[in-house]
Amino acid sequence: EENGHPNKKLKSDADEEDAEDQNKKLPKRKIVLLMAYSGKGYHGMQRNVGSSQFKTIEDDLVCALVQSGCIPENHGEDMKKMSFQRCARTDKAAGQIVSLKVRLIDDILEKINNHLPSHIRILGLKRVTGGFNSKNKCDARTYSYMLPTFAFAHKDHEVQEELYRLDRETLERVNQLLACYKGTHNFHNFTSQKGPRDPSAKRYIMEMYCGEPFVRENMEFAVIQVKGQSFMMHQIRKMIGLVIAIVKGYAAESILERSWGEEKVDVPKAPGLGLVLEKVHFEKYNRRFGNDGLHEPLEWTEEEEKIAVFKEQYIYPTIINTEREEKSMANWLKTLPIHDFNSSAVEVQTNNKNPKKSSDAEGSDGCGDDSD
Repeated sequence: EENGHPNKKLKSDADEEDAEDQNKKLPKRKIVLLMAYSGKGYHGMQRNVGSSQFKTIEDDLVCALVQSGCIPENHGEDMKKMSFQRCARTDKAAGQIVSLKVRLIDDILEKINNHLPSHIRILGLKRVTGGFNSKNKCDARTYSYMLPTFAFAHKDHEVQEELYRLDRETLERVNQLLACYKGTHNFHNFTSQKGPRDPSAKRYIMEMYCGEPFVRENMEFAVIQVKGQSFMMHQIRKMIGLVIAIVKGYAAESILERSWGEEKVDVPKAPGLGLVLEKVHFEKYNRRFGNDGLHEPLEWTEEEEKIAVFKEQYIYPTIINTEREEKSMANWLKTLPIHDFNSSAVEVQTNNKNPKKSSDAEGSDGCGDDSD
């Protein structure tokens, strides 16, 4: 009491409490969220509950879900309670999908985004079947890899990075090499801790190509797209790293065939900076449930413009500015001469017997799936 009068609750406080009570009465429903984020300054996508030292994208997402009233606070501490599942662990994404159970509050997207920083956006939401799991139901993923085109300049040519422009002939060579990855191959040399006879090292690549180059802030870039059923840790970066090594003249083209055989081949891993999860595909799910009258197909054509705007506003500038400041590609290219692309299996195994665990500034490159 104050001056003999009982305290009156402020109207806004009372409204908030009423809204919270209403939220608690809402049943939880299984949904998917379409996410875009640039990932700069975070330690990857995946949340490590109890480790506040390394902030992840999911830390900010869970906070926003709790603050907006979509999930109870205790679900934020135990993500299994909301059946949370990410589709991939990529550090940058234009089309990440997470599945979870939430209360379907009014203006849900707006309320979640109000509690998120501008470099993390929820662009879409759809209801899905109760047993839906975004990782297990995903039947393909499309990644892009943005890189400065001077990465393809031949090692014997002196190159000024900002002045370099990719010629038609080199682009065609790059695309011929990238096309070799299509189909099913044994990618044990493109990841760590998988032996040549491990069945899970066989992966199916549907398409891989490099698009037309474009100039941003006086530097020329190009974007490589790759679509596959699933990818192993570091697989895409190593696929691109090997093509760069061949185009630059460090490795013979025959190394591609060798790398799919049983011998151990030294495959360089391109920097993580340019890797972006573009899209996840749910073709089987869409055929079964997409037109059942209760659920929508998991396609995001209406969100494509928002995705394009987000990439131009946040993802591309992050890659371009970081490349200019930290020179991650330029510095990595200097390491290519130390790789031995001709050594025998025995020599490479001896050299790699006690490999030091590499610290990856980009965290996981997101190519994690059921086999990792």
